[in-house]
Order: sequence, then structure tokens, then C-alpha cells
Amino acid sequence: MHPTNTQPTPTLLRPLPRWIFMSRWLQAPLYLGLIVAQAVYVWQFWNELIHLISMLSIKGTTEVEIMLIVLGLIDVVMISNLLVMVILGGWETFVSRLDLDKHPDQPEWLSHVNAGVLKVKLATAIIGISSIHLLTSFINAPSMDEKSLRWQTIIHLTFVISAVAIAYTEKLLSNTHVEE
Repeated sequence: MHPTNTQPTPTLLRPLPRWIFMSRWLQAPLYLGLIVAQAVYVWQFWNELIHLISMLSIKGTTEVEIMLIVLGLIDVVMISNLLVMVILGGWETFVSRLDLDKHPDQPEWLSHVNAGVLKVKLATAIIGISSIHLLTSFINAPSMDEKSLRWQTIIHLTFVISAVAIAYTEKLLSNTHVEE
């Protein structure tokens, strides 16, 4: 008895379609660069955390100063999360399958990621990051000019409206695909 091969036999592509299909691997160095960028954010996080701990020994450190550093730490974590979403989701969607189906640490969202889902996740992550920046600005409001605060609020609202539009468009498209 010969064991049956469960892997589908790959179809051979003509040369031009094969080269076009292989060009997706040109994105690999970009994703590797994002991994390096994430390492930079880890370094930034530890430097800020050490700064926060050293501030505890300084007499006269205010709660606002501590809160601003903690918000900076949250900001670094959220940007790092955004990088993870882009690296994993982008690779899985545009380059090659990661084959993590049986891995216990596979993120739940990765099993159903596509370009539309990735856009919605990125848009909501950007809103979270923008919210942290806006909160930081409001805490520092006495030292900021009104025009700057107004523009930051307008930009944040633009992110929110854009995310709602992207999510709504994705919902319409996914409903259309389900009906077909």
C-alpha cells in the first residue's frame, strides 16, 4: 500500500505569470525591516520605563509627569501591536501562508485575515494611537496653543470617520460575497 499524498499538486505556471506571482516575495525585506523597527520600539519602551522608575526617586515629581510617561509607554505598546498586525497579517495576506494552524500561540484573528479585515484592524489601531496622543495633548493643554489642540482633534475625528467608512465598506463587500 502506498500512502496517499494529501498535498495538492501545484500547477505549473507560464513564465510571465510565474514571475509576477513570485514578485510578492519582494515584500519580504519590507516585513523584515518592520521587525527591526519593532526591536527599536522595544528599546524605546525599556528606556522610557527606566526613566519612569528613576523619576520615582526624584522629589517633586508630579502625577501628571508620571501619567505622561505611562501614556508614552502605552503609545509604544500600541504602535508595536500595530506592527505585529501589519507584519503577520500582511505576510499571510500578500506573501505566503504562515501555516500556524496547529500552533498554540496563533493569534485568533490571523485565521480569518484578509486585506479588508486587515484594513479595519489597522484603522482601529490608528484610532487608539491617535486617542493616546490626543489625551496627552489634553493633559498638556495649558502649555499648548488652542490652534494645535483644535487641529489634533480634527485629525483624530478624521481617523474615526475614515475607520467607520472602511468598516462599513468592508461590511458591504463581505455581505456581497456571502450572497454570491
